Amino acid sequence: MTDNSINLEQDPNNPLSDVEIAQAHTLEPIGDIASRAGVPAAALIPYGSNKAKVDLSQLDRAEHGKLVLVTGISPTPAGEGKSTTLIGLADALRVAGKNAIAAIREPSQGPVMGIKGGAAGGGYSQIVPMEEINLHFTGDFHAITSATNTLAAIIDNHIQQGNELGIDPRRVTWQRCMDVNDRALRGVVTGLGGPAHGVPRETGFTITAASEIMAILGLATDLPDLKRRIGAITIGQSHDRQPVTVDDLGVAGALSALLKEAINPNLVQTLGGTPTFVHGGPFANIAHGCNTLLATRTALELGDVVVTEAGFGSDLGAEKFFDIKARAGGLNVDGAVIVATIRSLKYNGGVARESLNEENLEALAAGVVNLERHVENIRKFNVEPVVALNLFTLDSEAEREWMTTWAKDFGVALAEAEVWAKGGRGAAKLAELVLANLAADSRQIYDPAQGVEASIRTIAREIYRADDVEFSPQAERDLATIQEHGWDQLPVCISKTQYSFSDDPKALGAASGHTLHVRELLPRTGAGFIVALTGDVMTMPGLPKKPSALNIDIDEQAQISGLF
Repeated sequence: MTDNSINLEQDPNNPLSDVEIAQAHTLEPIGDIASRAGVPAAALIPYGSNKAKVDLSQLDRAEHGKLVLVTGISPTPAGEGKSTTLIGLADALRVAGKNAIAAIREPSQGPVMGIKGGAAGGGYSQIVPMEEINLHFTGDFHAITSATNTLAAIIDNHIQQGNELGIDPRRVTWQRCMDVNDRALRGVVTGLGGPAHGVPRETGFTITAASEIMAILGLATDLPDLKRRIGAITIGQSHDRQPVTVDDLGVAGALSALLKEAINPNLVQTLGGTPTFVHGGPFANIAHGCNTLLATRTALELGDVVVTEAGFGSDLGAEKFFDIKARAGGLNVDGAVIVATIRSLKYNGGVARESLNEENLEALAAGVVNLERHVENIRKFNVEPVVALNLFTLDSEAEREWMTTWAKDFGVALAEAEVWAKGGRGAAKLAELVLANLAADSRQIYDPAQGVEASIRTIAREIYRADDVEFSPQAERDLATIQEHGWDQLPVCISKTQYSFSDDPKALGAASGHTLHVRELLPRTGAGFIVALTGDVMTMPGLPKKPSALNIDIDEQAQISGLF
C-alpha cells in the first residue's frame, strides 16, 4: 500500500504554517478516496472535487472494524495536539497495511475565530481541504442553525397567533443559536415593539455546537430516528406546567427536511490519503463531544480499524462517548489512546506558560498525576489505553527518558509521536502499540435506571474524584420536574470546565475531594439525555481579548492565511 505521507516532513529551517502546508498539498480526487474506503460510486455525492457526502441509503454492510477512541489529558494553553495525533495515527495504521478510516468532528466557527483554532489537525498531520473544513464545509452547521431558529420562530408565532397549546412564554426553554462566540447574545429580550411584533419574553442564544439539534444529529441512527428525536424535543411548558414538544407543534417533518442533506456523513482525506469522515460537532464541555454515530458506524462497516475521537479528556468527551454515544449505538471500544505532551504536564505541575520550554523534571513529576488520572479513568471503562506522547521540538532528552521510565513504572504502554513534523511516519510505534492492544470489551460506569441524581453522583465520584455533589435550589426544582415527567432514567451529559477534574478551572493536576456544584438541569428529550450545568460553564462562549480572527486574512487570489 502506498504511503502518501512518506515525503511529508517539516523542514526545521523553513517552517510552514498549517494552512500553508495544506495549500501546498495536491489532493487526490474524492472518488479515489471513496474507492479506497470501499464506498460504492452510487453512494458518493460530490461537493466539488475533493469532498463529498455519502448516501447512507446506498450502504448495507455489517460492522466489522475495530474501534479506537482517542482522547487526551486535561487541555492547557500549551496545546496537546489530540486531533493532530489522531490523524497521524490513522495514516500510520494505513501504512501498516490496515484499511484505516478516521472519524472526527466538524470544526465550529466559534473557536476557529476565537481562541482554539480549527479542528483539522496540524503540520503534516491534517485533514484537507483544511480551509473549507474549518469554515463552511458542506453546510451542516448552517442547516442545524436554520432548523434551530426555524423552531424558535414557530414557537413565537404560535404564541402570537392565539396560542392553542397554551404555551407559557415565561417557560419557553428553546433558544436560538449561532455558530459564533458571542457573549452579548447569552441573554436577550424578543418581541419588543408592540402587539404586531410578538409577545415580549426573555430568551438567549446557544452556540450551534451546543444546540440540541446538533446533539440529535450526533446520535440519530437514520432519518426516521432523526425525525422521531426532533419530534420529542421539549420546547417549554404550558400554563398548567405540562411539557410542550415539537410534535405538539406539528413541525417535526419540516425541521427534518432542513436536515435531509446534513444527515449524510462527509468524506474527505488526510494529507497521507487516509479516508476520513468529518461529521457533527458537539462541544465536549457543554455537549457530548463526539462525531456522529452514523459516521462512526459507516466507518466500522467499511474499515478494518476506525480511529475516532472524544473531546478534551477522559472526564468529558471520553466519559460521554462511553456512557452516551456507545450506549446509544451499541458500540464496543476496542482500544484507546490518551494524548499527552511534556509541556502540558509541566503546566499541570505549576510551570508558567512562558517557561514551558525550559527543562523541568520536578514539574513534570508533579504534573504527570493528571495523565495518571486519565489512564485510571479509561481503565474504569474496561479499556487499556496507550499513551501517545506528542513531542515538541524543545522537549529535552532527560524529560523524554523520564516519561519512558514513568510509563514502565505505572504499567502503561507509551509511544512517542512526531506527527506534526512527519505525518504518519511519526506514529509508526504508536500504531504498533494500538494494534497490539485491541482486545477490550468496553462498558459504562453507571446505570441510568438508577436515576439522574445517582448517575451524576457516580460520575462525580468515579471520574472527577469528588467527595460530594451539591445541587442548587434551581437544580433541585429541575430534578423534581424531570422525575415528574418520566425523564429520570435518561443518561446525563455533564457540562463542566475542561481544564480541571473539578468545576474550578484553576484546580489543575488531579483534583480530588472537592464538591461538584450542579446549578441547573436541562432536559434534552430529543437528544435523549439530561444536561447538568456545573460551575460557570456557558452554552454560548465569548471571544478572548485577542481572537484568532485578527490573524486570518485573504489575499487578492482568494488565498487564505492565518488559519490553524
